[in-house]
Amino acid sequence: MLPKNAIAPLIVACALFMENIDSTVITTSLPAIAADLKEDPIALKLALTSYLLSLAVFIPISGWVADRYGARTVFRAAIVVFTLGSLACGFSQSLFDFVLYRIVQGIGGAMMVPVGRLVIVRTVPKHELVSALAWLVVPALLGPVIGPPLGGFITTYFHWRWIFWVNIPIGILGVLLATRFIENFREASVPPLDLRGFVLLGLGLAGVAFGLTTIGQSLLPAWLAAALLVVGALLIYAYVRHARRVRAPVLNLKLLSLPTFRASVVGGSLFRLGIGAMVFLLPLLFQLTFGLTPFASGMITFAGAVGAILMRATAAPILRRFGIKRVILYNTVIASALIAACALFTPATPYALILLLLLIGGFFRSLQFTSLNSLAYADLEARSMSQATSFTSAAQQLSISSGVAVAALSLETLRYLAGTSAITVADFQITFLIVGAISVCSILFVLPLPRNAGAALTRRPVVEATEAAAETERQI
Repeated sequence: MLPKNAIAPLIVACALFMENIDSTVITTSLPAIAADLKEDPIALKLALTSYLLSLAVFIPISGWVADRYGARTVFRAAIVVFTLGSLACGFSQSLFDFVLYRIVQGIGGAMMVPVGRLVIVRTVPKHELVSALAWLVVPALLGPVIGPPLGGFITTYFHWRWIFWVNIPIGILGVLLATRFIENFREASVPPLDLRGFVLLGLGLAGVAFGLTTIGQSLLPAWLAAALLVVGALLIYAYVRHARRVRAPVLNLKLLSLPTFRASVVGGSLFRLGIGAMVFLLPLLFQLTFGLTPFASGMITFAGAVGAILMRATAAPILRRFGIKRVILYNTVIASALIAACALFTPATPYALILLLLLIGGFFRSLQFTSLNSLAYADLEARSMSQATSFTSAAQQLSISSGVAVAALSLETLRYLAGTSAITVADFQITFLIVGAISVCSILFVLPLPRNAGAALTRRPVVEATEAAAETERQI
């Protein structure tokens, strides 16, 4: 029997797993989908980017919507929208249909992820938050790993349409469980929606995320991808100026004045950049230079997800024993070194060693995710939780896209300098070292924190009360 405080995190984790799987599951199925819809496979890339654009545009208002209409109401509605989008994708008869329904899925996913996280931070006591948020790390790491081989398996042995239809029973179950176990909390007073800020930020994030995703992947001409980045950055700058002048901006930048939140968001984004790069690099390395099939490649990278699962039960005891700041400092170095260690992989490397390194790396990366995600909420007041979840979700989406962009640009640059069209093992080795170096830079945002940063996340109230009583007795 699960503890009461574990039920809501598990429900949210299952919903997020469905969303994370669906964002990557079609990558290996694009040729089959294109053939069935009588389209060019390259054109089907629009299905990937349209989903990403929906996430970028609608994530910023998720917190306001949850405060206005209730977290359970919005979470259930997000599952319904996502599930209906999945159902419609399975019935698509043209490229236009497919892209449109992927946008609908993205709207559901944009609300599902941050509102699901909000459900947890609002319902779980702060001293149990680390254990609860550890549930959310697993789908984030499992989805990109399982998605491609699962999509290939379903497409090969069933039909690509079942990639989307398998979400239907999961979505129905999610709605029923959310109705039964999730509280419908909302804010008593909610300011009007910052519509201008929503437009500026949504379009800005969409331009940056789309530009980062397409650079180096031949989805768009280089000049157009660069133009999207520039326009997106200008719109985000316009939003920053706008947010300073309004009372209730759609994304509250003042949250960055909290050292723990700033370290989690900014430092965490640098670390997640390395993770985004790994998800992109490892399948390419194994398929282009090792000659493995997509399924075999996915089975090897799955070792990292196993490590993440093993971490879930140990994160809280580790953080309670050593303190959240100390764990993040040491773990940043360890996890970044394990990212850089992928530079050791060659076709001659024993698969047992590769699996071991990916397994250990998955454990430490997952521990880092859990620690940084928890740190964001260490010093926040309850009224700021909804804005914080929107903020962290948007930052995470951009950091993953940035990781893919950095990795793709590195490979393209190295190939250009070598004057060849082939990508070599050496290109991957240099790129892994680059992203490992970027990830370790996140430590610079954690160093200034006080030694007891995040103590409320790892100390039980009874312990705090006992220590307070002891201090009072000493003073007497």
